[in-house]
Amino acid sequence: MKNGNQIVAEALKEQNIEYVFGIMGHPVIDLALCMQAVGLQYLGFRNEQAACYAAQAYGYLTRRPVVVLCVSGPGLLHVIGGMANAQVNGWPVIVIGGSCPQDHEGIGGFQEWPQVESSKPYCKYAVRPPQATLIPLHVEKAVRLTTYGRPGVAYLDLPATILNQSVDEDKIYKVAPCPPPPLIYPDQRLVEQAANFLMRAKKPLLIIGKGAAYARAEKEIRNLVYLTNIPFLPTPMGKGVVSDTDERCVSSARTFALQQSDVILLLGARLNWMLHFGRPPRFQNNVKVIQIDLCPEELHNSIPSAVAIQSDLSTAVEYLVSILEARKWSLDGNNPWWKDLLAKANKNKAMVHRMSIDTSVPLNYYTVFKHIQDIIPPDSIICSEGANTMDIGKTMLLNNEPRHRLDAATFGTMGVGLGFAIAAALYCKNNAPMKKVFCVEGDSAFGFSGMEIETMFRYKLPIIIIIVNNNGIYSGLDIETFRQLQASGEPTQVTPPHSLTSETHYEKMMEMFGRKGHFCTTVQDIQHAMKLCLRVNDAPSVINIMINPQADRKEQKYSWLTESKL
Repeated sequence: MKNGNQIVAEALKEQNIEYVFGIMGHPVIDLALCMQAVGLQYLGFRNEQAACYAAQAYGYLTRRPVVVLCVSGPGLLHVIGGMANAQVNGWPVIVIGGSCPQDHEGIGGFQEWPQVESSKPYCKYAVRPPQATLIPLHVEKAVRLTTYGRPGVAYLDLPATILNQSVDEDKIYKVAPCPPPPLIYPDQRLVEQAANFLMRAKKPLLIIGKGAAYARAEKEIRNLVYLTNIPFLPTPMGKGVVSDTDERCVSSARTFALQQSDVILLLGARLNWMLHFGRPPRFQNNVKVIQIDLCPEELHNSIPSAVAIQSDLSTAVEYLVSILEARKWSLDGNNPWWKDLLAKANKNKAMVHRMSIDTSVPLNYYTVFKHIQDIIPPDSIICSEGANTMDIGKTMLLNNEPRHRLDAATFGTMGVGLGFAIAAALYCKNNAPMKKVFCVEGDSAFGFSGMEIETMFRYKLPIIIIIVNNNGIYSGLDIETFRQLQASGEPTQVTPPHSLTSETHYEKMMEMFGRKGHFCTTVQDIQHAMKLCLRVNDAPSVINIMINPQADRKEQKYSWLTESKL
């Protein structure tokens, strides 16, 4: 005889699940213990949302789902923010929620909630197995649906009555491990059309999205860039598919490149708000888009594509390279398009350089990031969130390898940073133990999940947390102004909504664990703190950098968020 707890644990092990993240409690206490007993590795978090953020990031890095384990009712509801983030980003994760005993439903059971119904809007698959014997079938389907097609979320609801149900072992449904997703090959005629468009283009541009990183298509895309000499523009999490330091990267001329290009090859990116929907004034009215996407429903979204190809990126780009190589086509580096791009990029780089060498106190964002970039190892994984901290940081903290940047991504979710960093550090521990993980946070963003520092300590994860502290959301107040306002009346009436407590010493959280953090106000402070933290290999570190509360980014031609035309 086996009960539901044992069946769930063994089914997950059979599907080659390695990790479970979460917070245990009624009714999944025994389930968590069974998971460890069969060889699954369990990481306990301080907040269910952070556990789900970490799980999906590990899924993004490995293309294999991690399980999030949560308790019933509020526990599952806390996870939903993470489920939505994973679903929007297309990252695999499986959520397993304990739930109210079935014989208590409808009469006010403990933490009773319609959990399957609540999860369905945020999932590809949400189900309650009708009995313990069928659990393996639904576990396999959860693995399959989270990884096949566009990846996403599965939710399995397990009432206490099913978890405690004992059944004969020979009645348990037998299921084989889910095989890897099949490769999808492109329609070769469409790839030939794409090659024709590129060859006729006067101002071609590649846009490389995080879908390219997830697809492991870096080899094929690098071959395309090196062969054709087409300028490329990475989205924030597409950084590193081709190195940010490559001479064909035109991130410094992003607005100009988007606005002037006449043919765009879209690789693993979507024409959503992050790319201004592909519409004027950020793009030409007659721009031709060549779109390659795994998900057919994404084709022609927002604007009609000139060529729309459903395919894995690796197979489609490989075939495109073979066509262009046979035709001996590449873009001349002396043509007017390249000259215009380089002129604009150099002008913007000069402006940023002037700001980044200003070492006067209080510091600005650009100076902080320049001196972090000067010291950070080039193969580091960078997790980042915040407003200006993330937006300016992505332009100055460079990535040379794919899947080495994790940030708020398509859903713009704040609170992901520490969970993402835990996933990245765990990935490095298993695959590249010498690689460093940096978690670069705005002070507001850090507040969402700051207690996950304890999780990092418990599992000995050497993450370097850098808090870029401007005393607020977008902007804050200097300490004298803050004190004067606080003394002038009721705090709820006089404290600006964007303000946080000035000069908060977040680095002192390290003292809870017998360590010391670093409080920085000068470039020399940052340099000293960075060098010390790079030597720590068994625990997290915190560097709290004070900057000018009114520091801002360089002037933008357009607002970062495309305005509605309604």
